Amino acid sequence: MSVLPELTVDDLKGVPKHHVPTHNEKLVILGSSLGTVFEWYDFYLYGLLATIITTQFFSGVNETTGFIFALAAFAAGFAVRPFGALVFGRIGDMVGRKNTFLVTMGIMGLSTFLVGLLPSYASIGVAAPIMLVALRLLQGLALGGEYGGAATYVAEHAPDDKRGFYTSFIQTTATLGLFAALLVVIGVRFGVGEEAFKEWGWRIPFLVSAVLLGVSLWIRMQLEESPAFARMKAEGKVSKKPLTEAFAEWGNLKVVLIALFGAVMGQAVVWYTGQFYALFFLEKMLKVDGATTNILIAIALLLATPAFVFFGWLSDRIGRKPIIMAGCLLAALTYFPLFDALSRNANPALYAATQASPVSVMANPAACSVQFDPIGANKFDQKSCDIAKSFLAKAGVSYTRVAAPAGTEASIKVGDMVIAAPVPAGMDADARKAAIKAFQEEAKAALKAAGYPDKADPAKINKPVVVGILFLLVLYVTMVYGPIAALLVELFPTRIRYSSMSLPYHIGNGWFGGFLPTVAFAMVAATGDIYYGLWYPIVVAAVCFVVGIVLLPETFRRSID
Repeated sequence: MSVLPELTVDDLKGVPKHHVPTHNEKLVILGSSLGTVFEWYDFYLYGLLATIITTQFFSGVNETTGFIFALAAFAAGFAVRPFGALVFGRIGDMVGRKNTFLVTMGIMGLSTFLVGLLPSYASIGVAAPIMLVALRLLQGLALGGEYGGAATYVAEHAPDDKRGFYTSFIQTTATLGLFAALLVVIGVRFGVGEEAFKEWGWRIPFLVSAVLLGVSLWIRMQLEESPAFARMKAEGKVSKKPLTEAFAEWGNLKVVLIALFGAVMGQAVVWYTGQFYALFFLEKMLKVDGATTNILIAIALLLATPAFVFFGWLSDRIGRKPIIMAGCLLAALTYFPLFDALSRNANPALYAATQASPVSVMANPAACSVQFDPIGANKFDQKSCDIAKSFLAKAGVSYTRVAAPAGTEASIKVGDMVIAAPVPAGMDADARKAAIKAFQEEAKAALKAAGYPDKADPAKINKPVVVGILFLLVLYVTMVYGPIAALLVELFPTRIRYSSMSLPYHIGNGWFGGFLPTVAFAMVAATGDIYYGLWYPIVVAAVCFVVGIVLLPETFRRSID
């Protein structure tokens, strides 16, 4: 069958179905998916170890800013993914899918290995986080070229009536890569002990990636070029300017924009909320220890991962659009109650204390700063309001803000107890330091008396319920993510498919999704409300649902040749 990128679906009626995959092609698809698992493993190690990386590479700033910086460095890899999509998408559409795989894998594996060798901030100062961010940028560029190639490659091998099912295996690779990273992190944590892991053991999972790199490169070397691209190349129909065709011509650009705002951006925020924000929320906000958090997330992922394949299979029968839209809508409607239930069951003592003795900061809003310092120079010790809010942010205590008249000095109210924050104006450095220390000790005593725990008690965590909530969050992920690869492949013609689908996917997942933890925690730091950051994924998912319902076409009966 000849390649017909210029024809419509109606023109293709009566054309024989796409070829049936041979046994060898199925092995090729498996090899492509397995290599992608290893690449996601490399990328997500950083996210799992964000708390430790904060102390290793961002110890020169206050703790709240340091954690947001660590998340920002995590997001830096996502920021450049669209640029990787443009660079490697162009190569993939002009040169072929296979060779692009080899380049992206080499860049990803080497960058991850080098993270494990980086000296800390304590050793070389500000050069450490700069080098860390540079390696994250390289990882992002590589991943920007990976997904579009893998999804396109698998889809172009699949029969028309099983494209959702076949590409759903690619959709599992991100979760399986995260799961593999979790297993390695958990194993090393228990093997060397928590203290040693925080000091030097965290490097081992990064260094292990050298072995995975060798295996992955071997797998990618066995791949054959996709039949659709091979036929197109043989017929001399390969695009000479894929980026121009994909993004400078309104007909295709319109489809790119609909794909982004009507499908991918919602899929992205649901993905990162269910698989990363939930992890950060447990560890940072609910004070569950890192090892327990990793185990709970790993169990939920293990239980929910088969649903990627199920929803991919289902999309071959009822369509891609209704499943993706349902996932976005469910997420937007249920995130607040689900995260409230997560708080209640993961740290019941903390939840009970916040209900019985809520904390508030009474201060003049004009005299308060946002608890985020982009240059790391502010220790938030010059205003009484900042001293109060900084203490609560560092302690991980949720609070409400109560406006007070101008000239009123800040105070913390814990239940019925009021603790006045020190007024640093007129104090020398030593006196200010002593006053802040005294205030913090008094506030800690008040929080302890009100039942606020320093950390979650592992014996009191309702683990089955927590895993059930996490499973439901990941189930939403499988709904929006399982069919998305088939949808994107079917939206665009073969000659510019790699470029066209890669850019909206990586803008959605790199920017809307990748920046979610950073933006959400900055929102929490600004307001003091641990749930406030959820407004970000809820609004994005809701907007995507509306745009998708109105503008997104159904594609599951289209031929991709």
